Amino acid sequence: MTSQRTSHPGWSTASSGALRARGNATLTTRDNSNNKPHSGPRGGHDKETRERLLSTAERLFAERGFSKVTIREICKSARANVAAVNYHFNGKKGLYDEVVRSAIKTMQTTTEAIREAGSGRPGDEQLAAYISIFLKRVVAARDSWIHQLMMRELSDPTPALDLVLKKVVQPRMAYLREVLAVMFDCDPTDTRVERCSMSIQAQCLALLSHPVAALRPKTMTDRELDLMAQHIAQFSLGGVRAIAKTR
Repeated sequence: MTSQRTSHPGWSTASSGALRARGNATLTTRDNSNNKPHSGPRGGHDKETRERLLSTAERLFAERGFSKVTIREICKSARANVAAVNYHFNGKKGLYDEVVRSAIKTMQTTTEAIREAGSGRPGDEQLAAYISIFLKRVVAARDSWIHQLMMRELSDPTPALDLVLKKVVQPRMAYLREVLAVMFDCDPTDTRVERCSMSIQAQCLALLSHPVAALRPKTMTDRELDLMAQHIAQFSLGGVRAIAKTR
């Protein structure tokens, strides 16, 4: 497993319902290039300060959410001047946006790994690889700051969730639908594909942090994760093959 900072959660299209309740707000994608640290000794100090702020913000935002964390708390914990947040991130929202972008980059590596593992393989092996990689990277890291942050976004959404869905959830689910469409020999928009993709993802998400997941051990060994991945793959393939016989 990677370090806690590179762990991440998986996501289901079911989370899109939270967005509709919030309107059309979007995550700020402003480039903070005008606030890049200076070169020389001061530049090194600025870079260290920025990294401390970002690391501290990741932890605090994950623990309590965007609205319940103050700039003063972040700066105190990061041993930085309050003005440093404006200097490096243009304020609290800019800092939160940067935290979310960092999480997105990490979560995207899971989708990339899934695609790479399935490249050139038959559909059943692609599906098994999807489930195995998802469980090993996501479920095994359900105590990571990224997972905690995403759970906060689902329970108390901010405009950042729009970008998470666009950059992480939608591409990952699109790939799963592509795999299933080949197995069904149909278009990815077929209702059978949509329903099966949701069912498969729901089985994986059942191992994450919510009341259903509490029925499972808090920690799972690599062997237990392998066995669970095999079970979900076999169970899902059986369902896919049965549904493929119907129209």
